[in-house]
Amino acid sequence: MIFCRYAAILLSILVALGGGMARAADGLDVVTLKDGSVIYGEVLDLDAGKLRVKTGFGDGDGVVTLKWKDVSGLTLAKPGSFTTVEGSIIRAQAVESQAGHVTLKGEPLSVPVDVPLSSIKAINVPSVQFTGNATVGISGASGNSEYKNFSGLFDLVARNERLRLTLMGRYIYGESDSALTARNALATIKLDFFLTKRWYWFTNAYFEQDTFQDLKLRTAIGTGPGYQLIDKGDFNGIFSDMLLSAETGVSYFNEDFRTPTREDMSSVRGRWAIDWVWTVIKDRVSLFHNDQGYVSYENASDFYIIANQGATLNIYKNFIIRPQVTYRYNNNPVAGTQKSDTIYLITFGYSL
Repeated sequence: MIFCRYAAILLSILVALGGGMARAADGLDVVTLKDGSVIYGEVLDLDAGKLRVKTGFGDGDGVVTLKWKDVSGLTLAKPGSFTTVEGSIIRAQAVESQAGHVTLKGEPLSVPVDVPLSSIKAINVPSVQFTGNATVGISGASGNSEYKNFSGLFDLVARNERLRLTLMGRYIYGESDSALTARNALATIKLDFFLTKRWYWFTNAYFEQDTFQDLKLRTAIGTGPGYQLIDKGDFNGIFSDMLLSAETGVSYFNEDFRTPTREDMSSVRGRWAIDWVWTVIKDRVSLFHNDQGYVSYENASDFYIIANQGATLNIYKNFIIRPQVTYRYNNNPVAGTQKSDTIYLITFGYSL
């Protein structure tokens, strides 16, 4: 059996060396590396400086990941979608040209164009990319003890070359022996407009409700500059899929309370935010942390902070388990409530 296996590998190498052009004509894509190696298969995509090719080798799915900077030639058996560093999208078939170049044939080009590989940023990557997940957690008991708990979370990020839209929501409800133990909800929406590859200007809105903080609605609407400190592809290896951004700005901050005798409060505040996501193992394990804080310009001791941290663990295909800890701190709480509280969640759901 071992002999047959090595014989099959040797035969495939000989076929690749002696009949490469025939294989390419049979509908396989061809990738030529700078060291002279030639790989045959199906080019899946190029994203963040990584070219993925489906072959008979590689990981469990037969996918080999190559560094784009190591590629010197490319031929596609069928048209693909090419995104240039300038942001143009070309639907074309690729034919290997001189070393470090490729000839593109297709729309919107009237004639074939020879372009350097360094000017190609992405292949077969949608102009708008979506990431996100939706998860729920449910528990309950009846008999000697009576309780029921529910939590639901979702987040979605849609991004193209210039814009990034972020949506996030959460709802938590708890009841024990017919008595309410937890009920709070929050939602955020944020739009980032990229002025350069790294600098962007954001506009955001934040909404929160919490029965046990006597909070009918907390609203914060703000704007300001942000900077993408780390983007996909900035590093190699396990750090290649890391994202880190930081923001600062100004917000209108308002709190409406349930108790009529409590005076609603509003102020203009400074805002900061940090958002970090690290995909440690692609499509398997991701870690995340995000926080935002609001500090009153009138009184620096009047501030509010919320932070989320946790992990997204793939358990089967796109189904995930998501442990998460949320920490909230209000340095100027209403009478009868504590300054801080911590929420622990483990939810299950689906990831895009």
